[in-house]
Amino acid sequence: MSKIAIITGGAKGIGFGSTKRLLDDGATVTMFDLDEAGLAKAQEDLKEYGDRISGIKVDVSSDSQVKSTVTKVGEKHGHIDYLVNCAGIQTYGTAVDTSEETWDRTFDVNVKSMYLTAKYAIPYMRKANGGSIVNISSVQSLANQKGVVAYAASKGAINSLTRAIAIDHAAEQIRCNAILPASVDTPMLRASARAFSGGRSEDEILKEWGSSHPIGRMASIHDIGELVGFLCSDKASFITGSSYVIDGGLMTQVPVILPE
Repeated sequence: MSKIAIITGGAKGIGFGSTKRLLDDGATVTMFDLDEAGLAKAQEDLKEYGDRISGIKVDVSSDSQVKSTVTKVGEKHGHIDYLVNCAGIQTYGTAVDTSEETWDRTFDVNVKSMYLTAKYAIPYMRKANGGSIVNISSVQSLANQKGVVAYAASKGAINSLTRAIAIDHAAEQIRCNAILPASVDTPMLRASARAFSGGRSEDEILKEWGSSHPIGRMASIHDIGELVGFLCSDKASFITGSSYVIDGGLMTQVPVILPE
């Protein structure tokens, strides 16, 4: 029997890579995304999977919308096996110049959405006698660049939320883990590259950012999707409450470089 999955932010970036991975594993996937055009394109790109792929326009920061759409998926299939929370936004600013509106929006999309999807998906995981939740966090939950106070704080909150969900539902065989990527070639990262280009090309900026990782490149969406697929699978049945750094070695290095 096909596993039933919900992937937020599924139309683009890490969400799309995760969608493709779970479809390849035989799951039936519903993508949640606010970008209606993006959903249509993603479904067209994945049409080879037939009726195992679908998309719903959802504002994942809205309680009523998340409740109604998760319920729609759960009632259609009778249960939910996997929930992969990829929806997120990147915001910039220090504590001084970040507006309250930006702070609240960052937490609504990046953190509140994960609480809401878990709130309404877990009852349907109980009907499946277990399930797996994967939350996309960031290495910026561990160490930070300058000027991302709301974003970094939201990613740290995801790690704590992940542990809390894991311990609350471990006895029900509902697992919850976080993935902490470094730079990933996504539309969101490319938008940041354009914003901070300083007259250079987008590809030049991305190459520079990729070279800061010891492995010599940034991740692809499919690199992250592979880890999502593993954490959802029965191969990870004894793993819960963990945070997995997937960063090409970025967090292993210190900025002090010895002379040749």
